Amino acid sequence: MPSNKSLELQQLSDTDLTGELETLEAQYNAMHFEHVLKGLDNPLKLREMRRDIARIKTELRRREIESMGPEAMANRSKIRARRRKGK
Repeated sequence: MPSNKSLELQQLSDTDLTGELETLEAQYNAMHFEHVLKGLDNPLKLREMRRDIARIKTELRRREIESMGPEAMANRSKIRARRRKGK
């Protein structure tokens, strides 16, 4: 079952998602830098931000895959099959 955050992300537009991604990545980099220098009161916020960034990237990729044409999907399936074959 999807979390509330991922449900909220599904309702945003692509431009909103990319804007949010840029903002979160900038905040994450600033927090990480601050944590390295001084330490944070709650370092678990870094984990939360990383997961939020991953959620946004996952949603963007899901939309990208949905918008692929049948030709691109067939090519993608070939690549995935090749990867599985190597295991």
